[in-house]
Amino acid sequence: MTALRALPIDNAGNEGPVDEVAFLAEVRAFLAVELTSDLREAGRNTLGVHADIDACRIWHRRLYEHGWIAPSWPKAWGGTGWTARQRFLFDTECVRNDAPVLFAGGIRSLGPLLIEMGSPAQRARYLPSILSGENLWCQGFSEPGAGSDLAAVSTRAVRRGDRYVVNGSKIWTTGAHHASHMFAIVRTADGEKRQQGMTFLLIDMASPGLTVKPIIGLAGDHEFNAVFFDDVEVPVDNRVGPENDGWTVAKRLMSLARSNNTPAALVGRVLRRTALAVAAAGEALEPSVRTRLAGLQIEHEAFTRFELDALPSGLAQAGPGMTPSMLKLIGSELHQRVAELAMAVAGPLAAADLSVVGRPDLALSDGARATAKHLSVRAASIYSGTSETQRNVIARQLLG
Repeated sequence: MTALRALPIDNAGNEGPVDEVAFLAEVRAFLAVELTSDLREAGRNTLGVHADIDACRIWHRRLYEHGWIAPSWPKAWGGTGWTARQRFLFDTECVRNDAPVLFAGGIRSLGPLLIEMGSPAQRARYLPSILSGENLWCQGFSEPGAGSDLAAVSTRAVRRGDRYVVNGSKIWTTGAHHASHMFAIVRTADGEKRQQGMTFLLIDMASPGLTVKPIIGLAGDHEFNAVFFDDVEVPVDNRVGPENDGWTVAKRLMSLARSNNTPAALVGRVLRRTALAVAAAGEALEPSVRTRLAGLQIEHEAFTRFELDALPSGLAQAGPGMTPSMLKLIGSELHQRVAELAMAVAGPLAAADLSVVGRPDLALSDGARATAKHLSVRAASIYSGTSETQRNVIARQLLG
C-alpha cells in the first residue's frame, strides 16, 4: 500500500481531514472483535453475490449497531459520511479478513435511490428498515422476454383506486427467496416508445398472489429465482416517481447498481485467494500461471485506482455518463478472468465434487470452491446489463 496520508475534506459534508492511521486502527480493532471465526468462514466460502444468509444477517446487524452499515450514505440519513478513500480502506480490510459479503441491494442501490427520488413518506418508512436489515430487498427487472432489453418489460400493473394490481413474472431474481421486499419495474401504459408507460413500484414479498420458485445455478447453488404475480395488489403510495415515468427511475437505479455491482474489493477477494494458492503451489506451477497472476494483479490495481477516482464521495455512488458502465464492464470481466485463473491453479482438484466445499480436506475443498466460483461468476457479465450493453452505452457517450 502506498504511504498513508491525511485525507482532505470532501464536498459531501463529510468530516475531515481524516487521519488514515487512526482510521485503519479503528477499523482493525472493530474487525478483530466483531468478525468472529464463523463469520470469516462464511466469507471464505462465499461463491455468489452474497455470503450465507444467516452470516449476512449477523454481520449486517453488527455493522448497523456500530454505525457502519451504510458507508456511502450521508450522516443525515444514517450513513457514515465517509470519503471514497475511507470506504476503500474499509473494504480492503474486510477483504483481508474474509468478512461476509452482504445481501444488501437495499443499502447499495434502493436506499440511495429513495434518498434522491423517493417521497418523504417512503424515506421515513423504508430507510430505517434498510439500515437495520429488518427488510432485505431484491430487484424485479428481468423477465423471460426482457433481460438487458429492459424496455421490453411486459409485467403489467392496472390501477384500481389506491392500488395497482400486478400480473406477470420476473426471472433471474437474485435472493428473492431471502428478500422481504422487491423494487420492480412494471408496465402501466403503452406508449409510442417502449420506454414510455413504465412505473417503478415497491412490493412486499408477502403479498397474496406472489410466488417465488427457485432456479438452480451451474454451481448447484440457489441464488436466482422466478417470481410470479397473480393479481398482486400494491399501494399507489409505493410508487417511486410519477406513473408511466418509471424508466427515468430505473435508469438511475441501474446507474447506482452498475457502479457497485462488481467493486474492486469483491474482485480482490478472489484474487487474494488465487495469489495464496499460487504461492502454496510453489514450483509445481508453470511460469505462465505466475505471469497471468501478475497481469491480473496489475489490472486489479488499475481498476482500484479508477474506481477510487471515479466514484464521488457523496451519496450516490454513480459517476456521470458512462462511468457506471465502465465500472461494471471492467469489474465483471476482470472478476471472471480471476476466477478462471483460480480454477487453473487448482488443476485436477478443480474437478472435486462441489459437496466437499467447506469440508476438512482443505485441498479438495479449495479445488471445488474454485470451480464453483468460476461457474457462479459466469453471470457477472450478464446481470445489470450485458457487457455488450455496457459497451454500447460507452460508445454512445463517446460518439455523442
